[in-house]
Amino acid sequence: MTISSIRHDLQTGGRTIEELLEGIYRSIARRGEDSVWIFLRPQDEVLEEALSMDSSLPLFGVPFAVKDNIDVAGIPTTAACPAFAFTPAESAFVVQKLRDAGALMIGKTNMDQFATGLVGTRTPHGACRSVYHLDFISGGSSSGSAVAVAAGLVAFSLGTDTAGSGRVPAAFNNIVGLKPTRGLLSMRGVLPACASLDCVSIFANTVEDAETVFSIAATPDPCDPWSRTVPKLPARHAMVRLGVPQRLDFFGDTESEKLFHASVEKFRTQGCEIIPVDFDPFLETARLLYGGPWVAERDHSVGDFIRQHPDDTDPVVRGIITGGTPKSAVEAFQGIYELQRLRSTIAPVWNRIDALLVPTAPTIYRVDDVFANPVELNSRLGTYTNFVNLLDLSALAIPAGFRPDGLPFGVTLVGPAFEDKWLASIARNQSTIRDMISVAVVGAHLSGQPLNHQLTDRRARLHRTTTTSANYRLHALPTQPPKPGLLRRTGEGMPIEVEIWDMPIEEFGSFVALVPPPLAIGSLELADGTWVKGFVCESEALETSPDITHHGAWKVYLRSLKD
Repeated sequence: MTISSIRHDLQTGGRTIEELLEGIYRSIARRGEDSVWIFLRPQDEVLEEALSMDSSLPLFGVPFAVKDNIDVAGIPTTAACPAFAFTPAESAFVVQKLRDAGALMIGKTNMDQFATGLVGTRTPHGACRSVYHLDFISGGSSSGSAVAVAAGLVAFSLGTDTAGSGRVPAAFNNIVGLKPTRGLLSMRGVLPACASLDCVSIFANTVEDAETVFSIAATPDPCDPWSRTVPKLPARHAMVRLGVPQRLDFFGDTESEKLFHASVEKFRTQGCEIIPVDFDPFLETARLLYGGPWVAERDHSVGDFIRQHPDDTDPVVRGIITGGTPKSAVEAFQGIYELQRLRSTIAPVWNRIDALLVPTAPTIYRVDDVFANPVELNSRLGTYTNFVNLLDLSALAIPAGFRPDGLPFGVTLVGPAFEDKWLASIARNQSTIRDMISVAVVGAHLSGQPLNHQLTDRRARLHRTTTTSANYRLHALPTQPPKPGLLRRTGEGMPIEVEIWDMPIEEFGSFVALVPPPLAIGSLELADGTWVKGFVCESEALETSPDITHHGAWKVYLRSLKD
């Protein structure tokens, strides 16, 4: 589900727009009540819109989602608070730019209420969860927008970012999160959290896709008082000077710590100069976001509504926002003066480095743990994000590997204002692997399953979830760990859910060597008619193995055993 693959399919006839939308809505239905969507447009309505468009538009047919604090004409904006709902007559400036370019708005996504949180649990619509493990949080506040991309339901999505809401969910779902320089994407038609700090953010599967969306949406808006244009920028050094904090806190998460240091080394081996940086002033700045007067700005936005509707608001959100009320004008100026002091202290750092590399989040938490300790754990997640908008910086969150438990980890490149394209160029160089091979997995190698590490150990990355063509049967093999056997039966099967993983081709041989009989790596036909390498099984081994095809997916079959 990338912009380039969708555009290629639609232009070459690999998929029709009808088939594309049918696949999207089938995937959404298959996920069931996943707490991603607050409002979903009817499929026939989206199709009618697509058929009326010029197919030469740069984003023609590309599906996207919108966080529910961003206006879409004719669709309620609720900010995850149903009592707050209003229906705008016009779309937000950035939404309209993308729709004018041919993108198809599929729906409005779940979020931490009033964009107050980094967890994705502060919502009446149910907590969003990481696509890699349903016991763990998705990150917030742009939770549904991130999951919609990571689950392959849309190609990109819009979120917002005040304290890290466009970055933390990217890390927890193994996708890209672009937090642009404040003002480059118009905030007109976006419900503010902190109007002086907010920005619209972009989630995508690749850096290239995030850049494409940014290039279309980043248009000066004369009706937005916060709108800015990119000034002439100085030339950059041939070697990237990458700042890394001298001291980091992962709150006991040694696996995330290992992945961060591995990421630093990867940048070093690709030619970056690694420069230690005193991170204390950045941490002091981060503490100002909720410890200083800026929390009163949230009160200015929705505080009156919350006080009039206390029973309709999340108690944690209510406490944070109305807690800003007592701030005085004197305290506001004290906060401004302290921020200016910190900006002055930090400014010389940018003479020594081109970008700062930090963990996107120091760790990840289970949903139940966040419910039990909502404020402290949320605060920890903002350790490496809260300072960015206060200091008027640009940032780009990118995937950086998987922990042994199968959960993803991410890092963020942070740069001066307006250096968004420069950060993207660094990220592209870091993430590029010349030769990749797509591998379809159906059972014990799926995300969260016992053999998934055989993929992640080989730097494979989940590309999308889809199904085979309707020509396959699935059987449960008597193996340990439990595995399925997939057999092609032309005209006698049904679609079986698979994950497509992209693996460096130099790792493919060692992966195939791990596959024991009766399983083997062969070629699988996918629902869109393309073929990829994937798991197949010898027919003789399936004669005495239960046929579980009717379940449609290995994980569905496993759940049925517990019922």
